[in-house]
Amino acid sequence: MFKPLDINENTGKKGNEPVDAERVKCLIIGSGPAGYTAAIYAARANLSPVMYEGLQPGGQLTTTTEVENYPGYPEGVTGPVMMEDLKKQAQRFGTDVRWGMATEVDFSGDVHKVWIDETKLIEAETVIIATGATAKYLGLEDEKKYAGGGVSACATCDGFFYRGKDVAVVGGGDTAAEEAMYLAGLCNKVYLIVRRDELRASKVMAERAMKTPNIEILWKHQTKGLFGNGVVEGATLVKNLGEQDEEEVTIKIDGFFLAIGHKPNSDIFKPYLDTDEVGYIKTVPGTSKTKVPGVFACGDVQDPVYRQAVTAAGSGCMAAIDAERYLSEKHG
Repeated sequence: MFKPLDINENTGKKGNEPVDAERVKCLIIGSGPAGYTAAIYAARANLSPVMYEGLQPGGQLTTTTEVENYPGYPEGVTGPVMMEDLKKQAQRFGTDVRWGMATEVDFSGDVHKVWIDETKLIEAETVIIATGATAKYLGLEDEKKYAGGGVSACATCDGFFYRGKDVAVVGGGDTAAEEAMYLAGLCNKVYLIVRRDELRASKVMAERAMKTPNIEILWKHQTKGLFGNGVVEGATLVKNLGEQDEEEVTIKIDGFFLAIGHKPNSDIFKPYLDTDEVGYIKTVPGTSKTKVPGVFACGDVQDPVYRQAVTAAGSGCMAAIDAERYLSEKHG
């Protein structure tokens, strides 16, 4: 739970602990397509941006083997290489990219305060939040084992690689139904693994999924594990038969897609910014502006709908332009 910070305004101390304070014009929290694009635009606008990369430099795309749907890479590119390219471009224009994680913020004053790794205090005129969202996983060891080898949390990102193959989607909500139908247009067969005996998805989405010929819904099934020689070749499921009886079932698949939701990395900002019920930061429609002047949000941390690299990059551009205009109006 959030607790008010004990800050001495004059000395910059947090409690009795000294804090190294630094004043910057534009602070970008988080890397990835949104953060790096914001950095490119902010640097070119002479905002001298300082970026802290966070726990996962490059964001979710660093866990993706092949990216084929981002403009400018006709032969495709690996996620880590693409993020390194964006990072170099941001640094070329003068972005100060640093290792570190924002652990606390105070947006109550005209100058926005952000603590890095609980010790370093950054005082920023503008803050661009690009902390992304984290896909929810089942918690199986096999999800880590086959990461990049058949396990994915984004059908629209990776479905193309499974054309004509058999895949499985885990989940029972609208996202799971949407991803299953998207994959059904590419794949030979789609298993929809549902824990309950009904879909949580809206009635329209549920009916569409159930009427799609090559989607087979596996009711009352849960995933026990995955198997394969280096890549996913199948899944072991447990079917609930009732009366505490279970049956182990094996399906042959080439891809295993998680569609059980995402968690926006927005917790430290919630005391100051509006979020929806899931935690996505709310912005003024058509902009990256949050409820706090001078604080902007871009990328997956504020996008519950698209969650694509290209849309994240676009919103990063918006955030940098919004920040530059804010400073211009503020200083005349």
